[in-house]
Amino acid sequence: MIPVVCAVAVLCLLPVSRSAPLTCEESVRPLDRLDTRRLEGKWALVAGSLSHPPFLERFKSRDSATAEFSNNGDESSLFFRRSGRSDGNCYYASYNVTLEGSSFTLDDINITTTFVHTSCHDCILLKFDVESGKRQHFYLFSKRRQLEEMEIEEFRDQATCLNIPPPVVMDPSKEVCPEQHTTDHKEDKTEAKSN
Repeated sequence: MIPVVCAVAVLCLLPVSRSAPLTCEESVRPLDRLDTRRLEGKWALVAGSLSHPPFLERFKSRDSATAEFSNNGDESSLFFRRSGRSDGNCYYASYNVTLEGSSFTLDDINITTTFVHTSCHDCILLKFDVESGKRQHFYLFSKRRQLEEMEIEEFRDQATCLNIPPPVVMDPSKEVCPEQHTTDHKEDKTEAKSN
């Protein structure tokens, strides 16, 4: 009986170990399975990083941004709309995108977008490979405008794994663009190429 009590006492005194941190390969892996129904709706940009310094500087001046996904009747494609506010002005762009696993490609502007794993329960993490990977844009969106510090820290670690600058965290008090009430779905390709 005494050996059992001693064994229990020793086990209770051992430090509780936390799970090992994810390797870089694991932390920036594409989603295994993309649930298109979960994607639907509007997402607020919480933080982002860009590998190209001039575009990162321009990104820092952005007030807010949103991404919105909606079903267009086909399981393998979605309607992707984005908006952004800078200097009090709003811009909008929209695309019909075809899903390929956990990615979609904007062919006419040479951008491949991948949904990346995140532990944040109400977030999506998008990695844009621009010009066949010459530049990377990495954006964290959420249904919330502000995340917990540990959620932002995970995103910082992921940006580090991609060898891109530390992310810029958006100011949640800044106004987002209003809904665009038009049937004209012109793409703002200039803005899409640079940000």
